Amino acid sequence: MPGPARRTAAVSAIEQAFAPCRKALVAGLTGRPPNRPARSRVRKKVESENLETDSTVGYAQDMTELPLSRRERKKAQTRQAIADAALDLFLDRGYDHVSIRDIADAADVSTATIFKHFPGKEALVFDQEEDVDAQLIAAVRRRGDGQSILDALRQHLIDTWLPLAAHPQRQDFDELVQSTPALRAYAERMWARHTDTLSAAIADELGVPHDDLACRTLARFVLNTPVLSQGQEDRRAAIDEVFGILTRGWQPPSRP
Repeated sequence: MPGPARRTAAVSAIEQAFAPCRKALVAGLTGRPPNRPARSRVRKKVESENLETDSTVGYAQDMTELPLSRRERKKAQTRQAIADAALDLFLDRGYDHVSIRDIADAADVSTATIFKHFPGKEALVFDQEEDVDAQLIAAVRRRGDGQSILDALRQHLIDTWLPLAAHPQRQDFDELVQSTPALRAYAERMWARHTDTLSAAIADELGVPHDDLACRTLARFVLNTPVLSQGQEDRRAAIDEVFGILTRGWQPPSRP
């Protein structure tokens, strides 16, 4: 397996894996490719890119967020070390052949420490799940002046999913999830939670109830855009086309 030095070359992710029709979301909006850099370095990289591109990605909290305390930094580092150790073992041996004790030994922590940071074994694979929710909310709430919700979400996918889709170890991560029933089931539930989060954020912006059908429908189509774009020669153009349909409505394609 790649060592710690190679983790610095990976791209941060918002995590995901779903049933066959949603497979492309495994490491796009809600997943992460293996061997990514530590969270502190990823955050600096994302914030730097946001300042250059005026993107909303990564800004779920106030842009003047205070630095983490020493205790918080230590806690985040421990959580990151556990997640990295777990993913390395899962990719090397297979998810079902790795125990919590194995992960604790690899990360040099106790099993109790693991459960302080993660509710269960599946969550070790999707360790950025909460970040994804925060980023979806930020994309809607912190969009630029005059920027529509659809334009903001389109830019969010371009900023987050496209780099992950091109990651050299993306296939290994996808195969891990798709070959493990427990991870597929967890990812399905996670996808539903992300849909609820995004739908609620859109509804709040529009001043309508959270169960509004139009908002829920839009959230589902937005989160399925990576699936529809997967396998296309030009993924960026595919994203643009899907959002064009969402913006203008579906029109019959022209015959060749």
